[in-house]
Parts: sequence; structure tokens; C-alpha cells
Amino acid sequence: MKVVLRTFAALGTLLLVGVLAVGGIWYFSADDIDIDSVPGAYAPTPHVDLSAPGATSLQLEDWANGISKKLNIPPRALMAYGNAEQTMLQTVPACHLRWTTLAGIAFVETEHGTHGDAQILANGDTLPEIRGPRLDGSDNTKRILDTDGGQWDGDQQFDVAMGPFQFIPETWKYFGVDANGDGVADPDNIDDAAVSAARYLCYGGRDLLRRRDWGEAVFAYNHSEKYVRQVHYAASRYGEGLRPRWANLRFLDINLR
Repeated sequence: MKVVLRTFAALGTLLLVGVLAVGGIWYFSADDIDIDSVPGAYAPTPHVDLSAPGATSLQLEDWANGISKKLNIPPRALMAYGNAEQTMLQTVPACHLRWTTLAGIAFVETEHGTHGDAQILANGDTLPEIRGPRLDGSDNTKRILDTDGGQWDGDQQFDVAMGPFQFIPETWKYFGVDANGDGVADPDNIDDAAVSAARYLCYGGRDLLRRRDWGEAVFAYNHSEKYVRQVHYAASRYGEGLRPRWANLRFLDINLR
């Protein structure tokens, strides 16, 4: 069984463009969309021992349980975001990725992997699988012919965005990693997807404490200024220890280009 997104942004449509562009970076000025700051770092994550066996995100259970109710984010999702922050901090420290940015993206994309009553299992898998619209060029989506033989997205004719962070197969080939220690890079696993999204955001030497770099990273993730504003709003709310308000997102007004 699969949950199909119908009103959410098919982010993978534009992830692919960012990967294949020469240099990997879109030109983008954060000033164009009124981003006046980088989202804050509410509740920085404790140190994670990345060399430990298994899912290193499980080390953040107490941290996640402590802020989950206040932010209305499932603890298992928070553990994945915190683990991704720690992974980048320890492997690509110059990126300065904060978990709040990942939380903003996942909120906008799939309500933290819970869209359509999906649940996040103890091992990080999302069930049922979350799938975006078929990228056949209809409904204002980019037309992307199948790139994975249906291995990941289940469609052998066109690509489909997958999982809590809505990767498309072609982008997953570049950035997908195993972050929960099971030996498989799975876009439907929130640990794997969060670290993979973090790797994409940090791609090209971005420093996400710089306003322009932050804007470029999210713009590359989904080539829509409205989307960047939505993620910035959600991430900023989390950065202040607050919940985003759905009404403020004007969710159905996303304009993919």
C-alpha cells in the first residue's frame, strides 16, 4: 500500500535539475524572497557517536522526547533530523546545517513522514510508503521518464518522488546513503532520507549560516520561491521552539516552475 501526495510539492522534480546543472548550484538571491535571517537552532542536538553500530539516531531518543510534544514532531522524526545535523557537523562542519532546516522541509513535504496517516516505525521506515504524483508533465509537474526501472518508486514509465523527504530516484542515486546501519540506502527510511537530504543541502560547499547559501540550498531542493518561503517559515518557527501554523503556509498555493 502507498500513500500518494496530491497537494504537496513534488520536490524531487527539481532535485534532479540541481544535480545535473554544471557546478551543481543554481544562482539565487535570498533577497528576492525576503529571507531576513537563517532559521535558528532551538535545542541543539547532543553529540552522537557516529561510529556506533546500528541506527545512531537512537542515541537521541531522550533529546527528541523532550521537545517532541512542544513542536508536534514525532520523536522518531526528530531523532533522524538530529542525527543528520550531527552527521554533517562531524563530517562537513563548514556547512553548519541545523536540524530545524530539515524539519522545515519535512513538514512542508510530508508532515514529517505522516502524510495520509503514514507512521514511522521504530527502525525509521515510513509505512505505508509515501509517494508524490507521477512526474508525467501533468498538473504542473516536470516530465521525468523512469530512471530506476521502478526499483524504488514502483513506476517503470515515469519517476515518482519518494519517502518523507520526497526524493526522486535519479537524485537518490547521487545522494542516498544508509544512515540506520541496515546496509541499505532507502528513501522510505527517515534516517536515510534525512542524512541524504542534509548531504544535498550541503552540496557544493554551502555554508548554511549564510543567508544566501541557505536560500540557494532550499531553492535547489525545490525550484520555487514560494517553497523557499514556506520552508523558511516552518524552520524559523522550529528554531524559536514554536509550531508552524498551517494557515500561514497557504499550502495549496505552491507554484512549481
